[in-house]
Amino acid sequence: MKLSTYLFFNGNCEEAFKHYEKVLGGKIVAMMPHEGTPAEAQTAPEWQKKILHACLEIDGQMLMASDAPPEHSGGPMQSVAVSVNVPTPEEAERIFKDLSDGATITMPIAETFFSPRFGMLTDRFGTHWMVGAEMPAEMADCGVKTSEMA
Repeated sequence: MKLSTYLFFNGNCEEAFKHYEKVLGGKIVAMMPHEGTPAEAQTAPEWQKKILHACLEIDGQMLMASDAPPEHSGGPMQSVAVSVNVPTPEEAERIFKDLSDGATITMPIAETFFSPRFGMLTDRFGTHWMVGAEMPAEMADCGVKTSEMA
């Protein structure tokens, strides 16, 4: 089984994915507007150039998205966050900083009991992010040391 994250944007999917491609070091492998597809006939003229499907590949993983007209979006992204874990605190700090432009910081990036660097924000596109450096080996089991489980 493979799970992937699929985000819905309010018309700025292309801009968001180009930003994420740069920040996360991935590659956009699909950026398909409604225009020119079978969905074009059912799409309002002002949404023809909006994104029907986008896919960003990052280290063999996929982040997917589309633009959803307000009547189909279900509202803003509230209960989901994209979690990014990287090998080093420096990389976590860089990604957090690059996502922070125009963002609302909900937890500044700092050392925590479960990560050498961890922070949370909602970026200017409305996506919630959790950015952290990988946990030390002794905390690899969801932040609990094996010795503490007995």
